[in-house]
Amino acid sequence: MKNRSLINIKNILLAACLLAIPALSFCQSKYEFRAAWVASVENIDWPSKKGLPADSQRVEFIRLLDMHKRNGLNAVVVQVRPATDAFYPSPYEPWSEWLTGIQGRPPSPYYDPLLFMIEETHKRGMEFHAWCNPYRAVHTIGKSSIAPNHITRLHPEWFVRFQNTLYFDPGNKEVQQYVTMVIRDLVRRYDIDALHFDDYFYPYDIVEGSPTKDFPDKASFAKYGDGLSIGDWRRSNVDSVILRISQAIKEEKKYCKFGISPFGVWRNKSKDPEGSDSQAGQTNYDNLYADILLWLKNGWIDYVAPQLYWEFTFSHVPFGTQTEWWSRHTYGRQCYIGLGIYRAGSNPAWRDPTQLTRQIQTLRTYPDIQGEIYFSSKSFERNPYGWNDSLRQNYYKYPALIPPMSWIDTVKPHEPFTHTEYNQKDSSQAVWLAKGAPEDTLRGYAVYRSDSANLSIDSANVFAFIPYDPVAGFSVKSASLSPGKSAYYFITAVSKTNVESRPVTIIFSTLAAGSGPDRIRDFPGRGAEGQ
Repeated sequence: MKNRSLINIKNILLAACLLAIPALSFCQSKYEFRAAWVASVENIDWPSKKGLPADSQRVEFIRLLDMHKRNGLNAVVVQVRPATDAFYPSPYEPWSEWLTGIQGRPPSPYYDPLLFMIEETHKRGMEFHAWCNPYRAVHTIGKSSIAPNHITRLHPEWFVRFQNTLYFDPGNKEVQQYVTMVIRDLVRRYDIDALHFDDYFYPYDIVEGSPTKDFPDKASFAKYGDGLSIGDWRRSNVDSVILRISQAIKEEKKYCKFGISPFGVWRNKSKDPEGSDSQAGQTNYDNLYADILLWLKNGWIDYVAPQLYWEFTFSHVPFGTQTEWWSRHTYGRQCYIGLGIYRAGSNPAWRDPTQLTRQIQTLRTYPDIQGEIYFSSKSFERNPYGWNDSLRQNYYKYPALIPPMSWIDTVKPHEPFTHTEYNQKDSSQAVWLAKGAPEDTLRGYAVYRSDSANLSIDSANVFAFIPYDPVAGFSVKSASLSPGKSAYYFITAVSKTNVESRPVTIIFSTLAAGSGPDRIRDFPGRGAEGQ
């Protein structure tokens, strides 16, 4: 059992020393959120097609997770409620057609996909963000599978048709209560790390005042408008849902994060001096009626992930200009930039093999941007322009811890317990790790390596990350150590809220040939365990 849980870092040790990390990883930060969106709508990413047997669905998801883990990602954002349906057994909404082929039909053989996905993600030390669409109810009218117990059949008065899609009416107070109830149930029953909304609030392509292209919510506006303009009223409706859901999430689990992934432009400067220097045809504020900045200013959301799928040279919304704008408008919350890896090869700019890697380098120049999310997972399977290799070998060569959120938690877990064992057969030393206290809830253990006893982990890169397991550890081969030199390993416990403990130090040293096995001892003051 120990051998299965042991993480061997010999190859990492042979590849580079700690001092080379900054140059090889392109100024990698110790903290960086690295995630991929996993879209289930229309089977974009997972599962690969409708109606796959449950075993095939599980195999696909494990393969997806392992790919992202190899590439250095530390989180996935998985769509579990694409169209008022569910990838989990919900008391309110039917099983998704993109899971089983027919809405309302459970997976066969039966299992809980969401529970499975969360457990597999956490086994790898990664965060699981549950991605939900708040208002889309029927994806394509006349084509989508609709279960007899779908909410559109139970409460048809709550919905309006816009183009070929059926939407909840955000101005309906019963709708606001219902959507909040669904999210509250999800957060209560599942160990998700965050609840995530995308950019679909009011739908795209609305033209206010148009007899054919305006959103058909006149009845609700007449009932609830209360003297506001139609635009201000629509924004107040979305504000109300965001506030309700924010409060519900924290009431259920104060450590569960709430994140929004908006369209990449809040407002153009031509409409608002606080807006960005852009010429976007649509914006969050004016067309989707989503006042993202208000939610950030008021602390209703924990992170924002604007979708900046453009290139540096796009004249209307240049990537660099928009990145700089978002870095100045986080209001103390975290900001992860959405990167459009799916655009590889789509135009001359995206046929430039350096387009994506230059974007990563740009993000790392802004302290108020803490990471990135890629759209979408399937694009990595093609490894366009060798970008997987660039992440693995350079930009994500070493693990990054997920940035903690001080307004959620600052309590450090206890220092981990360690136990060391020498294996004379292969001249390796094993370090076994355990919680420092039973009440600690851990994501895993961070390992730092140095040739000096004076390493400050606050400014060092993580050398290896060991996902939490009751039987967890790592091993080091004697051959990887320089003769006559000592290697210092600093190990911290990392909580589920990404707060680090103080480090425990273990010294690995080699002796002259024939003088016996490597001597490994705990740092003075740790007591007898591990001696």
